[in-house]
Amino acid sequence: MAMTVQDIRSFNRFYTNVIGALDYGRHLYAPYTLTESRVLYELAHAPRTDAADLRTQLHLDAGYLSRILNKFEEDGLVERGPSETDPRRRSVTLTERGREAAALLDERARETVGAMLDTVRAEDRPRLADALRTVRTILGEGRAPRPEDVVLREPAPGDLGWIVQRNAALYAAEYGFNLDYEGLVARIVAEYAEDHDPHLERTWIAELDGRPVGCVMVVRDDAPGAARLRLLLVEPDARGLGIGDRLVGAVVAFAREAGYREVVLWTNDILAAARRIYQRHGFVLVAEKPHRSFGQDLVGQDWRLDLLATPE
Repeated sequence: MAMTVQDIRSFNRFYTNVIGALDYGRHLYAPYTLTESRVLYELAHAPRTDAADLRTQLHLDAGYLSRILNKFEEDGLVERGPSETDPRRRSVTLTERGREAAALLDERARETVGAMLDTVRAEDRPRLADALRTVRTILGEGRAPRPEDVVLREPAPGDLGWIVQRNAALYAAEYGFNLDYEGLVARIVAEYAEDHDPHLERTWIAELDGRPVGCVMVVRDDAPGAARLRLLLVEPDARGLGIGDRLVGAVVAFAREAGYREVVLWTNDILAAARRIYQRHGFVLVAEKPHRSFGQDLVGQDWRLDLLATPE
């Protein structure tokens, strides 16, 4: 047992030096502390959260978190208001300046980790990835995933391809869709990758334990003032954690902030779980029509959320 403890402590000291964890203030997270950066990260990946949720997720003292949020508010990084779900709580959201600060920190972190990986030989990278997964699996064994373990993030290289592959595989397995559906998803993703306005269009990846488990996309619709929600997906083994609800919530919050008047979407009546999520967020069924697509007889549905008539 003593040997195991010493091994872990030795590894912790080694890895701390490798990632430069002792130099946060002067490089990676400047001008913020590590804890402040973690708060910004959580806010950036959860469009609407309560201060109490932040405190629980990050295991922070209430007074310490309050001082951080006060500082952020003074610097114009966050806005606070009454919670939508509990009037006793205070919601916290990032401002545009706050999102820019969080994006800069994320970019620095990616660059830093990328530079570290550049020193690893290509043939050694699969071994490294397997070793990291092994550590997470063994030390996390027996603990069921929690909603707070899931983060929403921007897509990284390879994630758009994952969206195509997982949509095709899941819809084939669960609904019998054929390759026509994969072709449709591939075209949607390719159009987004080749030409999208980041101020008006965005994609989110839901990540759990270092792997993608969900996604959603919002793009400009042909109708003036309308945003279109597309490609909502949650992996079967990650369902029940509220991921779909968070992804749709992220789309709605983004659409409001971007100045859209409404959010529209097209789906099929067999997707009952997704429809319940849309209804919870205020979407209303406006039309439906039978059709044969993807090798199946389906009923297509058009849903609409009026952002001007629906309170935040």
